[in-house]
Amino acid sequence: MREVFKQEMAEVQDRLVEIAEDVVRSITRATEAFGDSNVQLAEQVIASDAAIDDKANALDELVIDIIARQGPVARDLRIVISALRISASLERMGDLARHIAMLTRYRFPANVVPDSLAPTFAAMGAADVEIANMLVELLRTQDVSIAEQIAGSDVKVDALHKSVFEQVLGSEWEGAAHATVDATLASRYHERFADHAVGIGKKMAYLATGDWQAELQEVIVSD
Repeated sequence: MREVFKQEMAEVQDRLVEIAEDVVRSITRATEAFGDSNVQLAEQVIASDAAIDDKANALDELVIDIIARQGPVARDLRIVISALRISASLERMGDLARHIAMLTRYRFPANVVPDSLAPTFAAMGAADVEIANMLVELLRTQDVSIAEQIAGSDVKVDALHKSVFEQVLGSEWEGAAHATVDATLASRYHERFADHAVGIGKKMAYLATGDWQAELQEVIVSD
């Protein structure tokens, strides 16, 4: 039974990696579509989100079946419950990429944000893509040091998110009301995308240490 459990959990891990790879593709395309006002690419992101949802749901069903048949306890139970929570976070990350793409489609053929904010969003999108790629490697290797790198990159996203608010609330901001709303929403989507990745990193650290309160060292990644 123990060997069967190990094989089933290896399948769970493989499926989590597969979903994370789909999320990488989605956020990469979403940020490119956002920056270039590419509605065709945005449509691809929107259409592909259903596949991420389906894979996450199928994984959840597999994990629930494993719990019912294997009755895991102690660390094994932590592993399967964490898999459910990681799956939910990955599904939400796919949703956030779709939200970014939907803003692009809604404002097409115009850009979602004015030129003054374009560099900020380009940097934020690049950071999210970097984080998503690191997340794939974390789930594949279970190397907790990668979780620390993700936390460090999240600091950059948070700073960029804060700068967007400072600009749209500043006295020199001349954007229309809809531009203010769009910029605020898009920035929030990017920020939450990174936060979910950090949350997954903390879950992986928990599995490695058994300490849910263990804090990740924030490694500031240089530009």
